[in-house]
Amino acid sequence: MDIDAYLNRIGYHGPRDPTARTLRELHTAHMLTVPFENLSIHLGQPIIIDEDALFHKIVERRRGGFCYELNGLFAALLRALGFDVTLLSAGVAHQGGGFGPEFDHMALLVYAPGDRGLGTGDWGLGSGSQSPIANPQSPIPAPGGWLADVGFGDSFRQPLRLDEPGAQQQDGPAYQFRREGERWTLLACEDGTTWTPQYQFSLQPRRLDDYVAMCHYHQTSPASSFTQRRLCSLATPQGRITLSDMRLIFTSDGVKQERLLADQQEYAAALREHFGINLDA
Repeated sequence: MDIDAYLNRIGYHGPRDPTARTLRELHTAHMLTVPFENLSIHLGQPIIIDEDALFHKIVERRRGGFCYELNGLFAALLRALGFDVTLLSAGVAHQGGGFGPEFDHMALLVYAPGDRGLGTGDWGLGSGSQSPIANPQSPIPAPGGWLADVGFGDSFRQPLRLDEPGAQQQDGPAYQFRREGERWTLLACEDGTTWTPQYQFSLQPRRLDDYVAMCHYHQTSPASSFTQRRLCSLATPQGRITLSDMRLIFTSDGVKQERLLADQQEYAAALREHFGINLDA
C-alpha cells in the first residue's frame, strides 16, 4: 500500500496516527473526492476485488467505484495506518420492506486504538456484565467501535459510533442504530420525524473474497440496480452532484437543479469536469 499516493488521491494532509479524529477526517476527505460510480459495469470492464487492482483503478487511474471497491480499498488504507478493521456484510433495505441478501453491501467496523473504552452504550449483556469484551473480531463491539462506509453513495460523511444509543446528527440527516439480537439496522432521518432503514448487518468478520459472488451478481444480473443505469455521484461541501445516465443533478443546501445532457460528448465532459474521471485514461 502506497499510503502517500492514496492520501494524495483524497487530498488528505492531516495527521496519520490511528485516532478517532484521523478516522473522521479521512472518511470525510474520501467522501468528498472519490465518486460512487458503476461506470465499469457499463463499459464491460470486470470489477476485480483485489487490493492491487482496486489501488490501480481508484488511486492511479483516479476512478471511483461501488461498495466492494471503495470500502475494500479504504479498509486496506486504514489497516496500513494502524486501525483495526473488520469487513461487514450488509443487506440493503428494499423500498417495499425487507433487506437484500448477505454480501449485498460491504461496510466496515473500525477501531481507533486510542479511543477504546470510551463508550457508554447498553449492549444488553446482563446485569452481571461490566463491559463488552475488547476484541474487534467479537460479534459484540468493544466501546469505541465505529461504522465506516465510503461506498454507499449519499450517506453519512463521518463514521458513526456503534456504542451511541441515540441519534447521531450530521450535516443534513441524522442516523441511529437499532439492534435486534445479532442484527443491526442503520436508520436515517431527513425530516426530523421519519426513520428509514438503510441497511442491516451483523458484526461477524468477513474476508474480501467472501464478496466475490455478489460482486459478480451486481455486475451481470438484469435485476441489479447497477446494471440498469449508469451512475456517478460525489458529495460536495454544500450537497452532492450526480450524473444519472444523461441527467446531471446538482444539490446545494437542499436545493436541487437538474439538466439533461445532449450527447455522449457532453456526458464525457461532465465526467471530467465534475468528477475528475477520464474514461480514456
